[in-house]
Amino acid sequence: MDLPESKGFFITGTDTGVGKTVITVALMEWLKSQGKSVIGMKPIAAGCEQECGRWVNEDALQLQQHSSIELPYETVNPYAFRKPVSPHLAAEADNESVSIERLKHESRLLEQQSDCLLVEGAGGWEVPLNRQERIADLAKAINYPVILVVGLRLGCINHALLSIAAIEQSGLECAGWIANQVDPEMICLEENRETLQQSIGVPMLAFVPFSREVGSVDLAYCAN
Repeated sequence: MDLPESKGFFITGTDTGVGKTVITVALMEWLKSQGKSVIGMKPIAAGCEQECGRWVNEDALQLQQHSSIELPYETVNPYAFRKPVSPHLAAEADNESVSIERLKHESRLLEQQSDCLLVEGAGGWEVPLNRQERIADLAKAINYPVILVVGLRLGCINHALLSIAAIEQSGLECAGWIANQVDPEMICLEENRETLQQSIGVPMLAFVPFSREVGSVDLAYCAN
């Protein structure tokens, strides 16, 4: 798998539920196999459960677990909201407001502690964080190359092309995209993948067959 040299990557998806965490963890493990220390960050998580008197999110816990160094949960996931809804609504329900400047600062602190920082977004590229800003604004503030996770299911071509166009319009580099099969019975799987490869102007980094297990994806194998 060919990735540009960078202190970090921003992982976004074509939608919610397309396997961003599965892919982010797989990328973390692949980078570690290349001899790099790596940290995973989930700036905003909506949909949390109480654990030891605090709100925690399963996806963020996975990133914390697979990071090269031990980090406090609040460092990996600065904003943990209770309701599993759009971040701006989840924040309002908890009487909070997402600050992109705070998240940029937190990401820079983590960047100094590893060779590579992977920042996993929430939902898709245009998901609102507050009444003025979106995930795209967070990605631009952090300013890493973007990796797009395309969930292979009905509708993925439209979602992928719109997402790629929006990323390119933002001025950020798109380092590539990863095809993640989220529908085990998707009709015309290969044909859809081929259409995407012909239509997207950046490389497909890997094709990941259907898997429900975080930590089970070997990107070195999937990229071949």
